[in-house]
Amino acid sequence: MKRFIGFIKKEFYHIFRDKRSLFILFGMPIAQVMLFGFAITNEINNVNIAILDKSKGATTQEIINKISASKYFSNQQFISNEAEIESVFKKGKVKAVLVFEKDFSKKLTKNKLATVQIITDATDPNTANTVTNYVSSILQKYQQQINKEIKIPYQIAPESRMVYNPELKSVFMFVPGVMTIILMLVSAMMTSISITREKEMGTMEILLVSPIKPFQVIIGKVFPYIFLSIINAIVIILLSIFIFKMPIEGNLFLLGFESILFIINALSLGILISTISDTQQTAMMISLMGLMLPVILLSGFIFPITSMPVPLQIISHIIPAKWFIVILKGIMLKGVGLILVWKETLILVAMTVFFIVLSIKKYKIRLE
Repeated sequence: MKRFIGFIKKEFYHIFRDKRSLFILFGMPIAQVMLFGFAITNEINNVNIAILDKSKGATTQEIINKISASKYFSNQQFISNEAEIESVFKKGKVKAVLVFEKDFSKKLTKNKLATVQIITDATDPNTANTVTNYVSSILQKYQQQINKEIKIPYQIAPESRMVYNPELKSVFMFVPGVMTIILMLVSAMMTSISITREKEMGTMEILLVSPIKPFQVIIGKVFPYIFLSIINAIVIILLSIFIFKMPIEGNLFLLGFESILFIINALSLGILISTISDTQQTAMMISLMGLMLPVILLSGFIFPITSMPVPLQIISHIIPAKWFIVILKGIMLKGVGLILVWKETLILVAMTVFFIVLSIKKYKIRLE
């Protein structure tokens, strides 16, 4: 036991002596959380739009004023004919053009029907769709305002309510995903070079002739990073709460337990990469490039998995990040307990045991 404790102490010394590792471990996560949290958003604000008002009546002006008062739109540009529409889009000056038809006010009063055309720049489909929804919402509210005294029989009035994220803050969606990516990549990268570093530095012989058993080497390599990654996770959670106002509706102890489980899972995957790699460069490439794309694309962080083709949905089941994101969103936003995330937890436990057992089996006790 003393030898094992001494081995763990040696690993701590190795980590604290290596300034680059410390930077990756503590500097990168903070920078990434701040960058992702502030930069990645699917909300739109201050979008430039153009208006072609063929009517120039009081009603269209009232609608234009309501759009101007909205925080979503700014810098309205008035154009005089339809030929200018393509020109303003090609110059990239506006994201949408609103076209009010001729005699808009008269048709609205006389025929009870008038048309406003919303033309959007669909080179960015998400922004185009969001702009259309915002304008439609403003027009619908105006319509309800002018028709509030008219009673129409047999009305169907849908009432929508957003639960768990009523303000539709995109940061609530991105923080669990960013936390998952950081813990997965940083933890896996750190341990992926641990054994290959011994091979490159020529200290592997000392490790092999030592009385420490293979499973003790594997656990000893992982243990210091568990401690440091937990500090990392705490920093990320604190940043999420105090900087991005991320709510934690569920149990903090359960959140801590699930985070530690995922950290051990990522470290185990990293140590497995380390046992099959010959150089630190190879290990870094496998852990960075091999994990980054699947974690970002197939974890459900950005794109819904149910919308993907069936083969990709099947592949996503073997991505640990997918299950951790489900757990994080459940605990942080929905306030669920272990009884509702036991299946995801069990899958992470099974994956962790699999990675550790495979790492011990792949750990070579002889030099080639």
